[in-house]
Amino acid sequence: MKSTLIIIGAFIVSCCGTSQNSPEVTPKIKSNPDISKKTSVVKYAESITSKELKEYLYTFASDEFEGRDTGEPGQKKAAEYLKEQYKKMEIPSPLGEDDYFQEIPESYFRGGIKSSENVLAYIEGSEKPDEIVVISAHYDHVGVDANGNVFNGADDDGSGTVSLLEIAEAFMNAKKDGVGPKRSILFLHVTGEEKGLYGSRYYTENPVFPLENTVTDLNIDMIGRIDGSHQGEDKSNYVYLIGSDRLSSELHNISEEANSKYTKLDLDYTYNAKNDPNRFYFRSDHYNFAKHNIPIIFYFNGVHEDYHKPTDTPDKIEYDLMTKRAKLVFYTAWEVANRTERIIVDGVKEEE
Repeated sequence: MKSTLIIIGAFIVSCCGTSQNSPEVTPKIKSNPDISKKTSVVKYAESITSKELKEYLYTFASDEFEGRDTGEPGQKKAAEYLKEQYKKMEIPSPLGEDDYFQEIPESYFRGGIKSSENVLAYIEGSEKPDEIVVISAHYDHVGVDANGNVFNGADDDGSGTVSLLEIAEAFMNAKKDGVGPKRSILFLHVTGEEKGLYGSRYYTENPVFPLENTVTDLNIDMIGRIDGSHQGEDKSNYVYLIGSDRLSSELHNISEEANSKYTKLDLDYTYNAKNDPNRFYFRSDHYNFAKHNIPIIFYFNGVHEDYHKPTDTPDKIEYDLMTKRAKLVFYTAWEVANRTERIIVDGVKEEE
């Protein structure tokens, strides 16, 4: 996640002083006839496993990728790795045969950052292919320090990156079985998040699919750890959700119902508060979609002691919990992609 200058004390007060409540104005959840039959969707969700997430992450957050600093060789290696995984899964790119990279020129960046690339994979919808559900995560991190310490970024955001791979596989399994998705799914791995949300901003300024056809962005940025406010078995079954009700009450309700039906996580809306001093709503890649009036959800585990340190390593990830969080993203995306009507936009766009 992109860092900002925030007083740690304010962060602790915000974390510990707010209960795990839904947003202040939460529309009553009604049973949704579009919610898919449980047996069908669960079959595909079960392909998202802690074993595979762990295998992916031990590779992706290894020293081999040199901290994945934007424009540097390690980031380029990471992009190639993602491309190869999608090719193995037979999931194509929307950019053309064997071209999974949306190139971002050096001139787009500030501060001497070299050229970089977003990585895109795509499953075409069976009934409404022109409507796009975006699932995103940034795959860059902060590189290597002057002493040669590698910032592996296992949680930030290796956890989101490899979750996208598993979610994509689940959707592709369904596609091969002739079970949707009705709408198209874009798996968007963005670069340059740590430098200032560059990759997602570039995509929304140069969209492969028209933004008016983009139904939602479900953004995953750090879902592998437990923060200080949720230590202990009675508190650890959680995920922070940010933005779910800001632009679409319907998206929020779908998310709540999917969780109630399938994953049964404690959904913590602490950081969704409009007066949140951390301003996380504006600090990850979903915001570049939200500012275009596209409904979003940001999935987040909170900041922990290894945030932006070389100690953010794969051995510290809570893989079973990460799996459950990734499944929530899948279930929510499944419902949005397969429902009869496109989700409504009934909120108000917010400026940073």
